[in-house]
Amino acid sequence: MTAARISPDGGWLRGAGLYPALGVVGFFLLVPLALILVYSFLGKGDYGGVVWSFSTAAYEKILFVKKLDGSKMLNWAFFTVLFRSVMLALATTVLCLLIAFPAAFFISRQRAFVKGVLLLLIMFPFWSNLLVRTSSWIILLRDHGLVNKALMWLGLTDAPLALLYTDGAVLIGLVYVYIPFMILPVFTSVERLDKRLIEAAFDLYASRMQTLRRVILPLTMPGMVAGSILVFIPSLGAFITPDLLGGGRKLMLGSLIQLQFTTARDWPHGAAISIVLLVLVVTTLVLAARRGTSAKAR
Repeated sequence: MTAARISPDGGWLRGAGLYPALGVVGFFLLVPLALILVYSFLGKGDYGGVVWSFSTAAYEKILFVKKLDGSKMLNWAFFTVLFRSVMLALATTVLCLLIAFPAAFFISRQRAFVKGVLLLLIMFPFWSNLLVRTSSWIILLRDHGLVNKALMWLGLTDAPLALLYTDGAVLIGLVYVYIPFMILPVFTSVERLDKRLIEAAFDLYASRMQTLRRVILPLTMPGMVAGSILVFIPSLGAFITPDLLGGGRKLMLGSLIQLQFTTARDWPHGAAISIVLLVLVVTTLVLAARRGTSAKAR
């Protein structure tokens, strides 16, 4: 006998198992987000913190900066950081997808034991600290690191290349960190793919490219969309990788928020940038959801 039958109006008991999870999400996610939203509309304290008076100065500071004569001009520095963040996040997502799809397809074609070993190797980086994994790229990309030594040994360069503290270094670090988040969802979609459909396509004289474009890609699209979301969103707000591999000179939105809360001690401005980042993330999720709905309808 179910709980709903025991209690005359026990319908609310049917979802009782969700209450602990909803409580945790509500307290540790919604409450901090509400505080950030409130802080973004408060004044800046002299020594950090906030002044409890309504102000939109934090949002104005995102769009405009004051010149010495008191006039305002567009804050091109913020738009540069915003553009760099979006472009690096998009590039990270595209590169991860290009690497993950053939890897996932290859893994799905292996025997069960080999498949398990390969998936274990993909998840192996999660067993070490993100800071350590990112710092290792400094050793590889510095002027006298392994990459430059290999390039000079092969005769491709005569002198060390400036690889570290560039957008390229940040991109490499982001791809390295988030590639497992792309491989696993894509692998799940490829694993569920009915292999008989591929055989049917070849029986109907479809080429490899036609089979890929008209059979494999459409049927594995949910995994690619899920993986793209899992990569794009954290890449957009990353701050450890840009901070270490960018040397503090290649700021992204996450790095800018961290600087506002720590070094600059401008909590309202950091909160306002956080809200802008949240709006970008929610917009991305809504667009992805609408695209998924349209795909199912088609």
